[in-house]
Amino acid sequence: MELLETLVAEPVPIQRDDDGALRVGGTRVRLDSVLGAFKNGSAAEEILLKYPSLSLTDIYAVITYYLWHREAVEAYLEDRKRLEESVRRENETRFPPEGIRERLLARRASTS
Repeated sequence: MELLETLVAEPVPIQRDDDGALRVGGTRVRLDSVLGAFKNGSAAEEILLKYPSLSLTDIYAVITYYLWHREAVEAYLEDRKRLEESVRRENETRFPPEGIRERLLARRASTS
């Protein structure tokens, strides 16, 4: 039997969670985090040091998938950035950051 006949592609170790975020290798580590580290120059082994719940195989698989499907993955990452920005703005509207230190200190003083 030839080697090419025995090679079988494994599915990419990415799952979508209930909030629509893509997670790597059955962990809570987001695809955004792994690719952010990769795009900042981290090697797969360095990413493993940052996220020890991942496997080196899964990290390489995700990087390979990204390199093969860069346009689609970048579109996903942009959508996630827009969603994060929208949530941040909504939270800042509901809970203005101005004066937060003073409010926290006042709360601490009232419980002491």
